[in-house]
Amino acid sequence: MDPYLRDVLDVVLRTTHVVAAIAWIGASFYFVRLDLTLRPPRRSEDEEAGVAGEFWGVHGGGLYHSQKYRLAPAEMPEPLHWFKWEAYTTWLSGFALLVVLYYFDARLRLVDADGADLEPWAAIALSVVGLALAWVVYDVLCRTLGARSQGALTVVGVALLAVTAWGAGELFAPRAAYLQVGAMLGTIMAANVLLVIIPAHRKLVRSLTAGEEPDPVPLLHAKERSVHNNYLTLPVLFTMLAGHFAFTFAHEDAWLVLVLVALLTAWVRHFFNLWHTGRRAWWIPATAVIATVALAIWLEPEEAGTGIRGPVAFEDVQPVFEERCATCHTGVAAPLGVRLETREQIEANVEGIERQAVLTRAMPPGNTTGMTEEERELLAAWIASMR
Repeated sequence: MDPYLRDVLDVVLRTTHVVAAIAWIGASFYFVRLDLTLRPPRRSEDEEAGVAGEFWGVHGGGLYHSQKYRLAPAEMPEPLHWFKWEAYTTWLSGFALLVVLYYFDARLRLVDADGADLEPWAAIALSVVGLALAWVVYDVLCRTLGARSQGALTVVGVALLAVTAWGAGELFAPRAAYLQVGAMLGTIMAANVLLVIIPAHRKLVRSLTAGEEPDPVPLLHAKERSVHNNYLTLPVLFTMLAGHFAFTFAHEDAWLVLVLVALLTAWVRHFFNLWHTGRRAWWIPATAVIATVALAIWLEPEEAGTGIRGPVAFEDVQPVFEERCATCHTGVAAPLGVRLETREQIEANVEGIERQAVLTRAMPPGNTTGMTEEERELLAAWIASMR
C-alpha cells in the first residue's frame, strides 16, 4: 500500500475508532451505573404504571430523572432510542485498522521473524480465524456452562484468555499478539450486541407492540452479555494502548502480563460497579494498587549483559543503525518523531534505544531487519561506554 494512503487511512480510521469507542464505553458505563443505582419509585402512580426503579442525576447544568420499567409503559414511546451503532462502528473501524496496519503490512507488523515466522497469508488467516473462533467458543460456553454458573464461566474464561494470550505470543509479533487478543475480546463484545442484546430488544418491542407477554429469557441473556461487556471493556482498552509500552508486550512472559493486567482492570471495574450499588469496598483499590506496584517491580527490565570488553566507539555501532534502524527512523515520518540518521540524533535517543532494542527487544518490530543478538550486545556495550 502507498505509505501516504496508509497514513491517511490510519488517521481517519483511528479517529473514527476512538470516537466510536468512547461513545460505546460511555453508554455501557452509564447504563450499568443507572441499573445498579436505581431506587424504588417514590410515587405510587409510577409503581402502578410499571416503573421498577428511578434515578435522579445532575449534569450539564440540569436535573435528569430516569426511570426503568419492569417491561414497558402502557404505550410504546416514540422515538425509542437504540444503542447499537456505537458498538458496530467501533468494531468495523477497528477491524479496518487491523487490515490497513497489520494485514496489508503483515511481513513487518504481524509476523515475528524470531518466532513462528509464518508466511504473511498464513498469519492473516490465523488472525481472522481467531476472531471468529473467539465468539463461537465464548457463545457456546455462555449457553452451556454459563447457564449453570457464572462463576464457573469466569474461571474457564480466564483460563482460555491465558491460553489465547500464550498462543498469540507464539504465533505473532509481540505487539501484534496483544492486539490480536484485544481484537478477539472486542469481537466478542460487538457480537454480543449484534447477536444477543439487540435481538432480545427487538423481541421485547415486537411482543409489547402486539400486546403479548414478552419472553423474559432473551432479556436475561441480554443483561448477562451486557455485564460481560462491561467487565471486558478495560482489558480491551489495555491491549489497544499496550503497543506504546514495550516492557509489557515484549516481556518473556508477556502472555502472563496480559492476563494479570486484564484481571487487575476487571477488578477495578468491579469496584465501581459495587460503588454504584452503595457499597464502598475500599479494599479493592487498595489491593489493586499493591498488585500494580508488584507488577511494575516484576516487569522492570534487567540490566543488559554483554561479553564485550573494553569501550565501543560510535563507529562500531553506526553500521547497525544504518542496516537495522534507518529503514523506518528516517525523515519527518519517523515513528514518534524518533530519527536515527545522525550521530547527534542517535545519542539523543540512547535511553529509548537501550529500552526498545536491547532490554525489551521490541525493536525492530518483528525483527524484520534481522538484528542479531551480537548486534544487540554491541549496542549494550556502546551504551555502557557512554556512561
